[in-house]
Amino acid sequence: MPTITPQRSPDSARRVAAKPADARPVPSKLRVRRAAASDLDDLVALEQCSFSSDRLSRAQYRRHLDSDSALVLVASSGDRHCLGNAVLFFRKGSAVARLYSLATQPMARGQGVGAALLEAVAAAARRRGSHALRLEVRTDNAAAIALYEREGFRRIGRYVRYYQDGADAWRYEKSLD
Repeated sequence: MPTITPQRSPDSARRVAAKPADARPVPSKLRVRRAAASDLDDLVALEQCSFSSDRLSRAQYRRHLDSDSALVLVASSGDRHCLGNAVLFFRKGSAVARLYSLATQPMARGQGVGAALLEAVAAAARRRGSHALRLEVRTDNAAAIALYEREGFRRIGRYVRYYQDGADAWRYEKSLD
């Protein structure tokens, strides 16, 4: 498996936070939809509680909401308007979509929100003509790695010192064919 030291951009790759011990059940009527400008406060709040570094800013979310090369999805259920979100990037001329970020509210982790978002991300990527989906995840994020592997992603490489805090990242890919 190759080890790569990437050139970093201001928008570095993301990770999924681990499930807390006090997770409560999420209602079964989970809905995944495209995020809107009215979701900005919830998206930023989720970003703040999910990640200690490499965070997306309000301005970045606003830009991604209006971009043709990005898709921001939100998972909700009943009165819980933002249980999780995913940010997906597309590059013109590429058949590979990139899952940039996946975050779930602490109380909803381990309850299927991440899996529902991954299913919606894969469907959206297929609709855009993508044949594969790639992502990066911290090598120490066992919960996220288990989720990705359960959902059919396979490890394809490693980035050394990929994250802002110096942590390494595994690269994963899933075929959409």
